[in-house]
Amino acid sequence: MSVDFREAMSSSISYWEPRRLVYNAVLALIVVAWFVAGWPGSKESLGTDLALGLFILAVLANVAYCAVYLPDLALQFSTFRDAWLRWRWALLTIGTLFAAALTYFFAQGMFAVHAVPVPA
Repeated sequence: MSVDFREAMSSSISYWEPRRLVYNAVLALIVVAWFVAGWPGSKESLGTDLALGLFILAVLANVAYCAVYLPDLALQFSTFRDAWLRWRWALLTIGTLFAAALTYFFAQGMFAVHAVPVPA
């Protein structure tokens, strides 16, 4: 079956954009978890620098998410289109896990968990 660019792009947008919310929610949960785990020490990092850093990282995470359109569109124009439409969830899973790992390490550095001394 032949597909034109408009149909392929519409398919990509309708598949990937609703899932962007899940992707962002996963990353936000990791940041919040590290913030809570680092409490009360993470409270000291609150401020303009943290807000700007989180904003920059959130924008970069969403730019990285946009990279998914390149393989998605390429595979939609290939002879593997039907199989790809059934398996593109795998790219979503792998990409989200990769972004989650990066987020984990960035958040760990931003909100270092300080050991609480145990009374003797």
